[in-house]
Amino acid sequence: MRRTIRGWGPPLLLISPSLILIGVFVYGLIAINAYTSMTDMHTAAQTTGRAPVAFVGLANYWDLLGSDSFQHSLKNLALYTVVFLAGTMVFGFLWAWMLDRPVKGEGVFRSIYLFPMAVSFIASGVVWRWLLNSNTGDKASGLNRLFQMVGLDFLQNGWWNNVNFGITAIAIPAIWQLAGYVMALFLAGFRGIPEELREAARIDGASEWQLYRLVVFPQLTPIALSAVIVIGHMSLKVFDLIMSISKPANYQTKVPAIDMFLFKSEYDYASSAAVGVILLVIVAILIIPYLVHVARSGRR
Repeated sequence: MRRTIRGWGPPLLLISPSLILIGVFVYGLIAINAYTSMTDMHTAAQTTGRAPVAFVGLANYWDLLGSDSFQHSLKNLALYTVVFLAGTMVFGFLWAWMLDRPVKGEGVFRSIYLFPMAVSFIASGVVWRWLLNSNTGDKASGLNRLFQMVGLDFLQNGWWNNVNFGITAIAIPAIWQLAGYVMALFLAGFRGIPEELREAARIDGASEWQLYRLVVFPQLTPIALSAVIVIGHMSLKVFDLIMSISKPANYQTKVPAIDMFLFKSEYDYASSAAVGVILLVIVAILIIPYLVHVARSGRR
């Protein structure tokens, strides 16, 4: 037993500062946030300590989940996540597949696809705010003006000003910005497949489609899963892109992260904390199965 303690002692001592910092500033603050979400801290007076704060349990969660406004935010988040995930995965895979084949100037194309990653969401949002302008007719600008110039007036629309599907327009710049990241992941997966496997499949008489379906695609499954987890978790906490394209209080593009910001601006800390906990639970539902899968795969 003493030998075990001595063996674990130095490593634990070495990482103890990190463990303490994580315990205080990550899990400790999560616990404080969870407690705040179960209080009635809805006013500035309660925030500054001039009024008493009472424990209300899960009442704030029921109020949020029963609110039409918050349900609209959850619907927007689901739409944005689906469009964002589908767009980045499809374009990222297609670009990686094209670059995996012999292409002249591959470095140039790779740089072009990866360049949007270097731009912040705020900076790109300012440009896309103009591109996605909802004005039509003589006042048209951005993409609507382009459609008008090429005779595709029927494609003009309200973009993010659409009440039901405006959030899907916000996914367009997000796809443009992160499809290159997914491309890099898939391209690394393509390049990591030994050429001997492909040659063996061809010798066995496999067609090009069978080669990809039976040899290449199965090898890319872990890459695809990792990309879904990373992009999915980024989509759930989208905030800055929406803030830079539409107004902060715009109902059409409202998502839970925007609600959390607005509640905090109104000193409604309890509701803001409740939104944060709901987002944490959603992210956990997405991440935990992946971590369990990785852990089980590591044991095999």
